[in-house]
Formats: sequence, structure tokens, C-alpha cells
Amino acid sequence: MKSEMIITLGEGKKVDAEFGGFTIHTDQSTYAGGEGSAPEPFTLFLASIGTCAGIFVSSFCQSRGIPTEGVRIVQSHYAKESGRGIGKIELSIELPPSFPEKYRDAVINAANLCAVKKHIQDPPEFVVTAVTR
Repeated sequence: MKSEMIITLGEGKKVDAEFGGFTIHTDQSTYAGGEGSAPEPFTLFLASIGTCAGIFVSSFCQSRGIPTEGVRIVQSHYAKESGRGIGKIELSIELPPSFPEKYRDAVINAANLCAVKKHIQDPPEFVVTAVTR
């Protein structure tokens, strides 16, 4: 099965992605020559990790009737020893005092089901081509 996302180039450093009826806008920071009008693509990549985990945590709680108020995920990034790139991503699920203790490990397991994380751990093959249309 194949699905397509259409990427279009805008003015300056703006690049948009169209998929499933949504348009995701990106831009570069002013430091990188953009206008800073939208998140940078790498920021969206990082956000996809935490928000994906959040979907699984939310679904876990909802399926057990556990209120999600006060639940949040803090995502921390640690640089590689070389200083270039990210060497470690840490997700800390903050739970309110009312969260049932018996589900503490299970909510971690739910977050670990994140499809974005799984794709990073078992990456797809990348093929880049140029065609004339």
C-alpha cells in the first residue's frame, strides 16, 4: 500500500506538507534565514515523538476511565557527545497524585507503543529520486 504526502516550497524558507486534508506549515528560524512563522521541520519531528506517546497515554487512561487532567509528558533532549545531533530522548510522564498506582508501569508500556518511536528504532528505507513532470 502506498500513500502520498505532497511537499510544496513557498517563499523564503517556508515548506508545506499536505496530507489527509491537512496542511502542515514549516519555516526556519530567523537565525537560519527564515521568518520564524512556523515550526522548523526538525521541531515537528521531535514533537511527533512526544505527541504520539501522548496519544497512547491518553487512550490508555480513557479506556480505564482514568481522568487525564494533570497528566503531561515532559520530553527532554540530550546532545550526542560529539555535540552534533541528539543522542538521547527522554519522556517523563508526570502523573497527578490521584493516578492509580497499579497502572504506573502500564502507562509507561502504553507510551512505548508509540508508532513514531518504533519507526525510529526500526527505520524505513529512504529512496530519493528526481523526476521531470
